[in-house]
Amino acid sequence: MTEIIAAKMTGNKTPLYDTHVRLGAKVIEFGGWLMPVQYSGIIEEHKAVRTAAGLFDLSHMGEFEIKGYQTEEFLQYSTSNDLSKLEEGQAQYNLMIYPDGGIVDDLIIYRLKNRYLVVVNAANIEKDFDWLNESRMIKGSEAVIRNLSYSTALLSVQGPKALKILQPLTDIDLSEIKYYHCAEGQINNAPVIFARTGYTGEDGFELFIPRTKAVEFWELLMEAGKDKGMVPVGLGARDTLRLEAKMALYGNDIDGTINPLEAGLSWAVKFDKGNFTGRDVLLAKQTKGLNRKLVGFEMVGRGIARHGYPVAKDGKTIGSVTSGAPSPTLGKNIGLALVPTENSEIGSKLDIMIRDQPVEAVVVKTPFYTRKK
Repeated sequence: MTEIIAAKMTGNKTPLYDTHVRLGAKVIEFGGWLMPVQYSGIIEEHKAVRTAAGLFDLSHMGEFEIKGYQTEEFLQYSTSNDLSKLEEGQAQYNLMIYPDGGIVDDLIIYRLKNRYLVVVNAANIEKDFDWLNESRMIKGSEAVIRNLSYSTALLSVQGPKALKILQPLTDIDLSEIKYYHCAEGQINNAPVIFARTGYTGEDGFELFIPRTKAVEFWELLMEAGKDKGMVPVGLGARDTLRLEAKMALYGNDIDGTINPLEAGLSWAVKFDKGNFTGRDVLLAKQTKGLNRKLVGFEMVGRGIARHGYPVAKDGKTIGSVTSGAPSPTLGKNIGLALVPTENSEIGSKLDIMIRDQPVEAVVVKTPFYTRKK
C-alpha cells in the first residue's frame, strides 16, 4: 500500500505516478510534484546504485529547447559558464545568477544539432522560463525558447551496470558517449536523447523521451535490468547519493541567498568569457575575499545533521547545515554546512546543534565519495 505523506497533496504527477503507487512506493510532495521517496528502502536502493544499477523517474525536471539566431550569445549572457567551449553532443553544468550574485538555479545545458536543451530544477520551471525570456529580451536576441517540460519524460539508469543494461536496447554504441556528452538515437522506434550525465556520483545515462512513452520505457528498462541487480530508486537514495558526491541541491545548498563562489562552484563561473548577469558583483566578491564557505563535515559525536540545524563554535552560532544524512557507503553521518571562512579549513572542529545540544563534527575533504574509474 502506497504511503502518502501529508494529509492533502496538490502536487503535479509525473506520467509514472500510477506505476510508483503500484510498486508500493512511499510518496511525498517535492518541488510541487508527487514523487516516490523510496520503494524497498533508502539504504538498499543507495547500495544498488553503487554496486549494480538503479532506475530513477526524473520526469518532474524541466526542459527548455532554445534555438535560433544569436542563441549562444543570449545564453552566454544568461549563464555563468562558458558555452563557447561546448561542441555538438556535449553537456555542461551551468548557473544562472541574479544581479546581486545569488543563484537563480543550477542547470545542465546540452548542445544538440541546431539547438540547445536546458534542464532545470522542477520547482524552478516557471521562474527559470520567465528569467530566460527576460534575459533574451534584454539582449535583444531572436532566439526561440520552448518549454518542453510537460511533453518530456526523463528516466535515469545509474550505476556500474548501466551501460550493460541499456546497450542491448539501442543501435547506438553507448560506450562511445563520453562523460558529460550525449547522442540522439532510438529505442523501440521512439526518439531518445542519451546523456551520460547524472546526479549520483556513478556512471550512468539519463534518457529524455516523449512523455507518452514513460510507462513503456520504465517497464522495458526494469525488464532489461532485472537480472543485473537494478532496482527502482526514489528521491531518498538520490539525496544520499548526490550528497556523498557533494553535488549541490537547489533549495538546500544553493539558492538566491548564496553565491557560487561561497558554494564551491567557482569552476562554473568564467569571468574571462565576457559579460553575464551578476559578473561584476561576483568579481568584486572574489577580489575582496569570501566571508563564508560551504564545507563538508563528518559527525564525530553521535547524531545525524539535518538541513537547517545551527552550526556553533565556542557556544556561538556561526552557520547552518544545508544538507545532512547517514552515508550508506561510508558508514558515517555526513553533511554540508555554510560557515565563516575562518572555520572552513579541513580539520576544523564544529558543533552541530541537535535538539539544542552541541554534537561535535569535523570539516573534511570533499567529495566524500569518488567512484573508481
